Amino acid sequence: MEMSISEKIRVLCARLNISSAELARRLGQSPQNFNAKLRRESFSVSELQEIAEAAGVRYESNFVLDGTEKI
Repeated sequence: MEMSISEKIRVLCARLNISSAELARRLGQSPQNFNAKLRRESFSVSELQEIAEAAGVRYESNFVLDGTEKI
């Protein structure tokens, strides 16, 4: 079973050794607002790209056909 986007963001924070509150501050958001978005799973692709940039990582979003071809 694949992780939800919120779970992936939490793992990202853990791997980078930062709190979700720190990530929120890097995004210019309040920790309360960011945690509410995590609970609702309400992130747009552009917001996920902003999260990646704030974390210093790359975000990829793909459709994968036949297990190999990415669109």
